[in-house]
Amino acid sequence: MDILIGRTIELLAIAIVVAIVARRLKLPYTVGLVLTGLALALMRFDAGFILTRGVIFDVILPPLLFEAALNIGWSELRRDLVPVVAISTFGVLLCGAVMAGGLVFALGWPVGSALAFGALIGATDPIAVIALLKDTGVKGRLALLIESESLANDGVAALVFTIVLTALAPGAAPLTAASVGQELLLIVGGGLAIGVIVGLAGLLSARRTDDHLVETALTTVVAWGSFLIADRVGASGVLACVAAGLVMGNIGVNRESRSPLTDEGRRFVGAFWEYAAFLANSFVFLMIGLALARSPMRSWEAFAIVVVLSLAGRAAAVYPLALAFAPTRWKIPIAQQHFLWWAGLRGALALALALSLPDTFPYRREILVAAFGVVAFSVLVQGLTAGRAFKWLKLDSDAHEVSTGASSPR
Repeated sequence: MDILIGRTIELLAIAIVVAIVARRLKLPYTVGLVLTGLALALMRFDAGFILTRGVIFDVILPPLLFEAALNIGWSELRRDLVPVVAISTFGVLLCGAVMAGGLVFALGWPVGSALAFGALIGATDPIAVIALLKDTGVKGRLALLIESESLANDGVAALVFTIVLTALAPGAAPLTAASVGQELLLIVGGGLAIGVIVGLAGLLSARRTDDHLVETALTTVVAWGSFLIADRVGASGVLACVAAGLVMGNIGVNRESRSPLTDEGRRFVGAFWEYAAFLANSFVFLMIGLALARSPMRSWEAFAIVVVLSLAGRAAAVYPLALAFAPTRWKIPIAQQHFLWWAGLRGALALALALSLPDTFPYRREILVAAFGVVAFSVLVQGLTAGRAFKWLKLDSDAHEVSTGASSPR
């Protein structure tokens, strides 16, 4: 235990140094952390623990998701809810289909293994995307679309991933529309319901105290409680945590009048979760760097094919759906579509799903290698160039534009 605590303090100290240096070099903080993790791995640094599904889901994801959802206004989200839901659902399916088809025809993967990889890589990673938006300073409607999509598309990816694993399990019963519907109801509906219920329970409890420390502790229970409860019953912990954050943020933290929280509590909660998100980001990207350095990448040709397929899949998730919204009030300008495509980062969530595959799963090793390859390209290349793409597309001049039909500037 003493060694683990010592290693944790060392990682935090390293993250602080990286943050200072990255700011002076104008380098994205997350990219700096991954590069530092790679360097530490080459120096055989032992962090005391490794990146696993449990670490990502039970420790890292809840503070990042809750902090992001806490700051999303429901009125703003409601205006663009239709394109967000469309990209988060049909977009994931289109991306997964392109990815799976490419793996079958280009690399000869079995259909089941290709579908599993398409599912886990089809959803954008909320950790990487949220960090990217903070690094590049993207705001307005574009930030809402990117961030909301990353927070919502986990449910569909988890559903497809679960269906593939169930179908490939030895002695599995044939899939039916009813069984798929039940899984959808449990994963998506259950996650959202648990998040709303836990969030409202937290707000009701907050009415019984005027201590800002107790109020902050309640939000901590809500964040981790909603995630862990949903995850334990087979629902989407991501959607539960996001729903709880939206409830707490819109009814409590960001509501100046008639809020269940005190004024001091609202200010303290905001600062606390910003700090918690910084810590979570620092650890996860350092650990991603350490993990990437140890991934067994043998074929650079296969790596290039997988990366190209992931970009093609992301294009299929963005451009056709954006075209469908062109004649509507939800029209997405072409420059924003390009950035939506390039900013569709993959990260720790994809690695967590890949690591959760059973040892006997067909092509498990190839899936792990491919996932590490896509994440490495996504974080290091796309993450490093996203800021320049934002300026090259001249989005910095209209970042605060509102969606058509909005009544007030963002």
